[in-house]
Amino acid sequence: MTDTKPAKKGIWGRARAMAEMAPPERNRYVDFLRALSILAVVVGHWLVAAPYIDESGAVVGGNLLGIIPWTQGLTWVFQVMPLFFLVGGFSNGVSWSANTRNNGTYSHWFSSRFRRLIYPVLPLFAIWTGIAMFGTVMGIERGIVAMAAQLALIPVWFLSVYIMVTAVVPLSHAAWKRWGMGSFFALVLGAVAVDLLTYQFGVPYLKYTNFALVWLAVHQLGYAWGEGHFAKPAKALAWGASGLIALLGLVFIGPYPVAMIGVPGNDITNSMPPTIALLALGIMQTGFALALEPQARKMLDNIRIWTSVVLINGMIMSVYLWHLTAFVLVLVAAWMLGGVGLGVEPGTAMWWLARPVWFVLYIALTLPLVMLFARYEQAGENPKGMGKGDVPRWRLFLGLILACIGLASTAVLSIATPEGVLGVRFWIVVLPFIGGALVRFGKLYDWTAKRAA
Repeated sequence: MTDTKPAKKGIWGRARAMAEMAPPERNRYVDFLRALSILAVVVGHWLVAAPYIDESGAVVGGNLLGIIPWTQGLTWVFQVMPLFFLVGGFSNGVSWSANTRNNGTYSHWFSSRFRRLIYPVLPLFAIWTGIAMFGTVMGIERGIVAMAAQLALIPVWFLSVYIMVTAVVPLSHAAWKRWGMGSFFALVLGAVAVDLLTYQFGVPYLKYTNFALVWLAVHQLGYAWGEGHFAKPAKALAWGASGLIALLGLVFIGPYPVAMIGVPGNDITNSMPPTIALLALGIMQTGFALALEPQARKMLDNIRIWTSVVLINGMIMSVYLWHLTAFVLVLVAAWMLGGVGLGVEPGTAMWWLARPVWFVLYIALTLPLVMLFARYEQAGENPKGMGKGDVPRWRLFLGLILACIGLASTAVLSIATPEGVLGVRFWIVVLPFIGGALVRFGKLYDWTAKRAA
């Protein structure tokens, strides 16, 4: 008897099937830039974070940018979070416009996007809580446990900012529809004013408002892209050149450092919070990237290349969240084996020659982690137990605030603490879980109807 059961497709086969189903009007370059930006972040993190064991036998959390100053210029290539916000603006603009045309609600639209962003983070928090507790109980030096946990959780702070930017899409998109590029330039002027008041007049705390102003400005460029503002390559190229000129002036004439991420010892960091130098980088990257769009879209007509992009996008959050866990676990294994390979000082010829070997090890551990946890990227689309109706706005707002506080706190504090028996700051850990739970369910019960019955 012939077996009519279809053969199971491998991961490439499933990605190929999804790639072939993509509608012809889809802008594949959006997915390409998203994949490219995340892969650049991964490579950048694996290069910049350079722990080693010094002559005294102590573990030192080395930073390549501080050890070799010339590498700071590489951040103009590897600091690609502006591209991620650009792509986010394009995607959010398309999605919100479709939601509006279909008379969808804000709660339904945002709760779906929030779940897709927060659910993949929860296993990462849970596992690193367990690792931190185990390390503390086993008597590992608490400073090393804290360093490992904070390094592994570096990616999550960015999500708190991106979630907040996504939350105000109805307002930012309405501003775009009403004022067009004026909405972008207003945010640019606001960011310039903040930096001027901060670095020229010493106004405290004001600089943190640039988390909103800078990233919202780049996000507005995504709306512009979606509506054809950069359709002519010459225009996009002019924007890229303008951003480059502004960046060169801000760095070599102004007070801003070359590095587009924080470097130990620098008085100013361009990323925490973002400065107008990082905004200039975002304009430069936007212009140059979109100037290449016509050629890139022709390239993406190749089904193999397009399938590769679809494959990466299908697990993109997992790659982003787990690549530093793989990095840390490889280093911990080397440390437990007597510090093999960790005695080489970062930046030396031997250190550079060893990078391919280390990268192979990072990739070898990242891949199984991604395959294991990628399923959580789909968990937010249709969670089990989801009730009918929208999530009440008060729960949506409270869940958003609690989750973002928990995610952002990891940038300042490690979940591991030098105090307590278990050595974990549980208040940081539980906030994203509470936030995700508040937004998980819709209106499971219509209490008014139940009482009337």
